[in-house]
Amino acid sequence: MLLTITTTRAPATDLGFLLHKHPDKVQRFEQASGVAHVFYPEADDTRCTAALLLEVDPVKLVRTRGKNSPDFALGQYVNDRPYAASSLLASAMAGVFRTAMRGRCEARPELPDVPLPLEISLPALPCRGGPERAERYFAPLGWRVEAVPVPLDPAFPSWGDSRYVSLTLTGEVRLSDALNQLYVLLPVLDEAKHYWIAPDEVDKLIRAGEGWLAAHPDRSGITRRYLANRRPLVRAALGRLADSDDAPEDALDQAPLDEETTSATPEEEPKVSLAEQRAEAVLAALREQDARTVLDLGCGTGKLLARLKDDRTFEQVTGVDVSYRAIEMMRRRGLPDDPSDPRRPARVRVFQSALTYADRRFEGYDAAVLMEVVEHIDPPRLAAVEGVVFGAARPASVVVTTPNAEYNVRYDGLADGAMRHPDHRFEWTRAEFAAWADRVAAGNGYRVRYVPVGDHDADVGAPTQMAVFTREESTR
Repeated sequence: MLLTITTTRAPATDLGFLLHKHPDKVQRFEQASGVAHVFYPEADDTRCTAALLLEVDPVKLVRTRGKNSPDFALGQYVNDRPYAASSLLASAMAGVFRTAMRGRCEARPELPDVPLPLEISLPALPCRGGPERAERYFAPLGWRVEAVPVPLDPAFPSWGDSRYVSLTLTGEVRLSDALNQLYVLLPVLDEAKHYWIAPDEVDKLIRAGEGWLAAHPDRSGITRRYLANRRPLVRAALGRLADSDDAPEDALDQAPLDEETTSATPEEEPKVSLAEQRAEAVLAALREQDARTVLDLGCGTGKLLARLKDDRTFEQVTGVDVSYRAIEMMRRRGLPDDPSDPRRPARVRVFQSALTYADRRFEGYDAAVLMEVVEHIDPPRLAAVEGVVFGAARPASVVVTTPNAEYNVRYDGLADGAMRHPDHRFEWTRAEFAAWADRVAAGNGYRVRYVPVGDHDADVGAPTQMAVFTREESTR
């Protein structure tokens, strides 16, 4: 299997310093599954290409066979692993380019922090989900993605395409970021690893995903695939990612864990995730309140904002988050309108702000949304948020969603008394949520009604509870 990395930033041979591999040498590195070679097909001041070629020994591969490998005798020796980029190549990268992945270069210490014009090529990549999956995972990271399906047999076009793509990534990225993204996403796209998934895989994922994974719009799917849907490991990883980015996301929201690979039988409908049901409930509440301008407070990476943007019912949509990284991620995804075009007033905007301080930009909206936000606020600071939203901004409607703590007993693997997310400062029962909402409504001139969200349980209620506040003078 082959990986090539090309740069045109002069002097292009600086790539050798970053990779700690001299362009004039061919180097050999023993691997558990074979031998890795590093060489440079071209190397001058204007263009330099480094190649990593991994030769897999089928006998060695059998000795490290994972449980997802074929269990029939011939399949242990005859498979695509010697030829298609996968976790084997990712492991080789981690060993051969370890220092480069950590962003260190003693000879040229300034180089690792410089974004380089890069072209990365993988001629054969297993990609379950096709080119669209590769686009979905790499494009939000700033890459221009060219994923060309590999036909089963060019001589027989009617046979269709194989599950492989020829992938080319082009962009201006730090080399360490590019290598770490490949390290995580190669086995994710293949949905297989050649080794046992141990608890230390969470640490590897967090380390390799630093600076990009926490803000990725598909971080849940990537995390699940990387950790082979091991529920305790997925929950731990998602919690640590949320802590690192101030972008709340419940590890239990997207059940079942295998949501992207599990298909329904013809007789049954696919299960709608709790996150999907919650977003739809919020949109329904906003439409019922006849809201035309909406403020999404604590919008994270813009999942609800994207839905609001797609619905032309809403004439003005604004997202607010305390995380600068989340704001930049939304801008890279193209969520806000271009403010530099004077011919078109911006319909969708985003800006950074804290919810604990009054901000004049919060004022004048028909509705504000706090979707899965309040439980991430320390209780002593919750009063400040109440004053900012219900006292200073005073939209005609406010929609608040939060977990129902009573429902936690229905989640397998969640210990008694534990919360769904390590960043949650609290989780309310239905009575506690109603007591808080009733007090806030009465003290600020609002009425409030309650809506359960998700599969309702006769004993413990629904997994998510929603309160819809309506300002009394705006009630018709």
